Amino acid sequence: MATTTQPAVRTTGTPVPIGHRRGPMATVATIARWAALLITTVVFLVPFYLIVRNALSSDADITAPGWTVFPTTLHWENIAELFNDNEVPMARALWNSTVVGVVGTGGQLLLAAMAGYGLARIPNRASDKIFYLIVATLMIPAAVTFIPSFVLVSSLGWVSSLRGLIIPGLFSGFAAFLFRQYFINFPKELEEAARVDGLGYWRTFWLIVVPNSLPFFAAIAAITFIANWNAFLWPLVIGQDSSSWTVQVALSTFITAQTINIHELFVAAAVSILPLVLIFVFLQRYLVQGVTETGIKG
Repeated sequence: MATTTQPAVRTTGTPVPIGHRRGPMATVATIARWAALLITTVVFLVPFYLIVRNALSSDADITAPGWTVFPTTLHWENIAELFNDNEVPMARALWNSTVVGVVGTGGQLLLAAMAGYGLARIPNRASDKIFYLIVATLMIPAAVTFIPSFVLVSSLGWVSSLRGLIIPGLFSGFAAFLFRQYFINFPKELEEAARVDGLGYWRTFWLIVVPNSLPFFAAIAAITFIANWNAFLWPLVIGQDSSSWTVQVALSTFITAQTINIHELFVAAAVSILPLVLIFVFLQRYLVQGVTETGIKG
């Protein structure tokens, strides 16, 4: 009895056989995807081009009615002018933002990671209640706690100091929430093996959990550093002396009610976004991985 063979069904992801010609609709879809990707890339890069172009231009070139891709003369001296400006200590502001970003990010990672691990793994009857209280703090507008925080910082004498900029924001309820969700999905087998070897919660956390969670830590670190670097309102209020200004406060001083220092403003903007661009370039895959690994479960 003769048997008939059914043609093989090609599943998604299977390589196209040699000599196989794709249909016109598939070709159109591919071209459309690449066109959309190209347009998105151009739109994304336009602000960076404008910042660099205006940073190397004179005020007359920036405000000229006729547009040129780049000015005929690139004013590299604008960079030196920025850092030699006596009214705006840009180098000091960059240093302050770096300290606030690094120390603040490290502190938030430390406290939020330990809090998240304790809520996810250490048995306690109050764990759920504490977790719900942390989530509830996310619903409180920042404006509600702004004045009490300032009064507390002022009473401690931390105005115009890095302590006043860093310490009030060391604990993040949102970061603790993300770490708790991540540790709930962390493989228990690794922790059980550590228990067999005689490790307690503390050593298990530092020797087993943290080394196997570095990509997630990198993702939260990138998000936290960017948020600390871009913070404006709190540094504006606390940094009443120019020696405690951060980058965002320094940028705001180029625009006043009387004058606008255009070319220095763009140079300062280019300098201030450079660390964020580098962080995004090197940690972008961890950002995506961190979002997918939080897992809204439990």
